[in-house]
Amino acid sequence: MSDAKDAKTVIEQTLREAALEWESPADGSYVVKLPGTHKLSTTVSLIVGRHSLSVNAFVVRRPDENHEAVHRWLLERNTRLYGVAYAVDRLGDIYLAGRLPLAAVTPEEVDRLLGVVLENADGAFNTLLEMGFATAIRKEYAWRTARGESTRNLAAFERLTRDEG
Repeated sequence: MSDAKDAKTVIEQTLREAALEWESPADGSYVVKLPGTHKLSTTVSLIVGRHSLSVNAFVVRRPDENHEAVHRWLLERNTRLYGVAYAVDRLGDIYLAGRLPLAAVTPEEVDRLLGVVLENADGAFNTLLEMGFATAIRKEYAWRTARGESTRNLAAFERLTRDEG
């Protein structure tokens, strides 16, 4: 693929064939919803520019604690990522961001890129929550158990909460 028109055609075809939920709010702009396992979903923005495809996906808000360890973990993971890297915005929120030349926009590469985003947003979600929000998770668990409310959606964090009950 070499031009923006071809890239848009490939992206739309790939998203349709993958049966993903998506919309195009503007020409060359796509908002894709990737279903998750740990995270309910990951929203990915794909923007076709004159020379490249921009990819951005929100991962998790600014950690409440343990910033240095979280950022170190992200940087270490960046060395193993394809097409995207973890980034932090001015508020401290964590994203995956990347750019591909339009010549690289093929159905296989779009699929691969979306897979990398999903794996590293959804797959890393619980780890990032444990590292950056342990105190909040413990407080939420204690609050729910004190009121007899369900803690089912905190089951993934049993290692953090096992001594709280």
